[in-house]
Amino acid sequence: MTQSSNLARFVNQTAMQLPIWTTAGRPATPTVGMMGYNSTLTRAEWYNGTTWLAFSTGSSYSVQALIVGGGGGGAGGGGGAGGVLTGNLTLSVGTTYPVVVGAAGTAGNSNSGGTAGNGGDSSFNTTYIGYGGGGANWDNQNGIAGGSGGGGGASSSGNKTAGAATQTSISPLTGYGNASGTVPGSSNPYPSAGGGGAGAVGGTPSANATTSGSGGAGIANPISGSTVGQNSGGTYYVAGGGGGGRSSTSNGGSGGLGGGGAAGTAGTTNTGGGGGGCNPSGTGYIGGSGVVVLAVPTSSYSGTYTGTATVTTSGSNTLITWTSGSGSYTA
Repeated sequence: MTQSSNLARFVNQTAMQLPIWTTAGRPATPTVGMMGYNSTLTRAEWYNGTTWLAFSTGSSYSVQALIVGGGGGGAGGGGGAGGVLTGNLTLSVGTTYPVVVGAAGTAGNSNSGGTAGNGGDSSFNTTYIGYGGGGANWDNQNGIAGGSGGGGGASSSGNKTAGAATQTSISPLTGYGNASGTVPGSSNPYPSAGGGGAGAVGGTPSANATTSGSGGAGIANPISGSTVGQNSGGTYYVAGGGGGGRSSTSNGGSGGLGGGGAAGTAGTTNTGGGGGGCNPSGTGYIGGSGVVVLAVPTSSYSGTYTGTATVTTSGSNTLITWTSGSGSYTA
């Protein structure tokens, strides 16, 4: 950038023209009060000593958030989907908000006491938490609680209870999570329960059924223009539950719409889908990792974030999608 392009200049002695830069081409060592026009963000901005702010930005602005916890792993039953929080939040200009994306729950084993792991929690600003889905349990065990509950494995010792959903609403965001299915006391072929999804409970098979419970369905991604989730007819769904496991004499349950794994299949990455239940050898499958998405008005977007994230635009919004680990956004 030349010296002349760094300087404001008067045009026809009637107006002042600001220097023009891109987000990547902002001054490397800005000083307080420096100002210019950002052609990437199509706005005038100034530096307050900490971050670049739009001239039109007040002390706060509203964003839309989607926070999905990691899906629980599968074992005998299907893994529970990660809990979901979504809605609008008000951010304070200049404040840095931490972001965490929940990891996938580990797989278990239906034969050897191998309970699957719960998914990791996803969060924004530490307060707003999408709880990790419940890992599925092995045979003759109850379901396990999580954002959405994980299913129990096949039972020859009487009915087994559902894994409860722990996801709640955290004002002003709305929470979504559901329990797993229950496990009937059965004889051969011993069906198991499906994991809960953000939009529906996991499937409960009837006693002695030949097919295990399906995973509960997830919910539609509410953020316009976001392609996070499982695409079905042009709508993207997140946080489906995992299908209950199969054995040599029973069929596995289907995965819930929203990245839930069918029996013998892992949950889909960055959907919070529950892992599918076991294959005939007894081995379950991992859940799908979580995700955090912010829809920020482009007129207010600071361009300052950290972590593993992608940035796209949709209409008048800039979408930031974090897909793993931890990071932050500075409003």
